[in-house]
Amino acid sequence: MNNSKNFKIFALGTLLFILPLVLQQFGNAWVRIADMALLYVLLAIGLNIVVGYAGLLDLGYVAFFAVGAYMYGLLASPHLIETFPAIAALFPAGLHMPLWVIVPVGAALAGLFGMLLGAPTLKLRGDYLAIVTLGFGEIIRVFLNNLDQPVNITNGPKGLSQIDPIHFFGINLGKNLNVFGFELASVSLYYYLFLSLVLVTILISYRIEVSRIGRAWMAIREDEIAAKAMGLNTRNLKLMAFGMGATFGGIAGAMFAGFQGFISPESFSLMESVMIVAMVVLGGLGHLPGVVLGAVLLSALPEILRYVAGPLQSMTDGRIDAAILRQLLIALAMIIIMLMRPRGLWPSHEHGKSLQSKEGT
Repeated sequence: MNNSKNFKIFALGTLLFILPLVLQQFGNAWVRIADMALLYVLLAIGLNIVVGYAGLLDLGYVAFFAVGAYMYGLLASPHLIETFPAIAALFPAGLHMPLWVIVPVGAALAGLFGMLLGAPTLKLRGDYLAIVTLGFGEIIRVFLNNLDQPVNITNGPKGLSQIDPIHFFGINLGKNLNVFGFELASVSLYYYLFLSLVLVTILISYRIEVSRIGRAWMAIREDEIAAKAMGLNTRNLKLMAFGMGATFGGIAGAMFAGFQGFISPESFSLMESVMIVAMVVLGGLGHLPGVVLGAVLLSALPEILRYVAGPLQSMTDGRIDAAILRQLLIALAMIIIMLMRPRGLWPSHEHGKSLQSKEGT
């Protein structure tokens, strides 16, 4: 049994390793799709802590994604130096933050914002919690859109450009790398960085899930009153869930800014939050493999459907817009899946059933 499991892990690891090398042969666009899928996996795992483990519906999760992205954009672009002469005097060579600074600062800043969001929502549940978190996400986006006056901090709707690519052990991930005569594209280098972060995040999330804190979150999700009666500090546990979930969003945002080289408030709309929630629910609430599967499918599906929407548009002589048709196909796919699999594509085993199977063995 162990040999079979080890073989499956080895096969999956080999597949993930060679995937960008294979996709690279068909063009960098396919590798970019894989890169964005990994970023969405990182976001979905972070949101799963809040929604899947603790049972707190968060519709403003994209705000933490934005905080991480703008943190990196401001610390790794010429914008602050051009706007503030004092900063230019302190950093004459420019602000060029290494990865070892980006990840901790992005995680800490987003975690702080997560706890700031969590603090006023501790007594809210269900629809009320969803409305407050939705409002928080929109507040962050509106602030980013308007903080170009009277002092230009975020550059408003024009966004931040000329953002440095991520550097890792002296390797510039924004340039192609020659390894033993084989050229690795920039998007493939980003793929390996994002894959490493996703694997570490999955490990951390799994260890949290089986820890006392994870079990306490699940107790709050099932029945908060009973959990409080059993002596759990629900206030601190909720704050911890918001803060820890937000850290992964901040890291993903920083990686997104370095990968894209340009960010603007348009990238952090409410629709993004809804899509991340859909990834968690579609895959299977609280189940890591299901969340990963949901994130990969919903992030890759829109790009793959481009090749379906184009021919369908030509069949209607261009009367239907391809982008609208693509969104319609995504919505139909989600409706069909949720009707057929209401608990998600890969839900966690029910507690009673798992106990019965153990007793049977």
